[in-house]
Amino acid sequence: MNALGFGVIGVGEMGSCHAENLRHCIPGGRLVAVADVNADRAREVAARLSVVGCESTEALLARRDIDAVVISSPPKFHVSAIQAAAAAGKHIFCEKPLALTIEEADTALEAVGRAATFLQVGHMRRYDPAYAEAKKRITAGEIGRVVIFKSLGRDYESSPSTASQTPINGTLFHDSSSHDFDLARWLTDDEVIEVHAFSGALAMPETRQFNAFDSGVINLRFAGGAIGNVESFMHAQYGYDVRTEVVGTKGTLQIGYLQQTPLVALTRSQRSHDVLTHWLARFAEAYRREMSDFVSRVREGRPPAVSGRDGRQSVAIAMAAIESQRDGRVVRVRQ
Repeated sequence: MNALGFGVIGVGEMGSCHAENLRHCIPGGRLVAVADVNADRAREVAARLSVVGCESTEALLARRDIDAVVISSPPKFHVSAIQAAAAAGKHIFCEKPLALTIEEADTALEAVGRAATFLQVGHMRRYDPAYAEAKKRITAGEIGRVVIFKSLGRDYESSPSTASQTPINGTLFHDSSSHDFDLARWLTDDEVIEVHAFSGALAMPETRQFNAFDSGVINLRFAGGAIGNVESFMHAQYGYDVRTEVVGTKGTLQIGYLQQTPLVALTRSQRSHDVLTHWLARFAEAYRREMSDFVSRVREGRPPAVSGRDGRQSVAIAMAAIESQRDGRVVRVRQ
């Protein structure tokens, strides 16, 4: 079977990572072209990877040698790109979040359903070896019935200018917590039905002028009775830190670093534990496995591991959390 021809729409930091992987290390996939609203960036990436640089998404989708696309543009533009790609008969890998609202997510799923094309959403933590092993053990019943889910994600640092892009990129709950929301559903094999969220802007008070926040804590209730908690923070300064704990009736699983030292000091000037500073380094293997699996599933006609429905529910939890932190109350998640 011939390799799938790929186009990457949006070649910022994330899109460039996918383009690099497709160009060099994804069996069965072949990078053909890239496109970006920043023409200079598109040309630079295209030249570096020896592929075609397209002047627009439309020009990329018109190419007959492209079978599938990776959508890694800002989230505001995901739905329109999905609609255009589906109409062009392309298979679709879309970075998270799938959309910025539930209504937009449903619109994307309707477009894919009409076109009968393949859609996978980029929740790559499912492909990280440690998380995949935890899922296997939970499914096997090693820790019994899940009682508590806890997850945290702290970014090394974020430029204050990022906050002004909230209408394009979504809130912290869209951008960071969405990974934890997906893990919550996946690892517990259950639906989140209620959230109670809190947010703050102490580390980056300038974000308040954009109606944004730099930190969030979201309490979760699952349909099966389990409870959970998600913490997200944009500006930890000591490193990029992602950890998850799943507590069951027979035991507990902990995923991530920083678990084995009784007392850990983590500041910009002192780190008494090894840390990473970038998400692309922490999840490099997960990104490669994710794209390889996408290619294999398209070629073999198998359903996506992370479906459009999965992406939609992550957005639904994020929207409930936004409503909760705004109104100061428990909010039901739209199923």
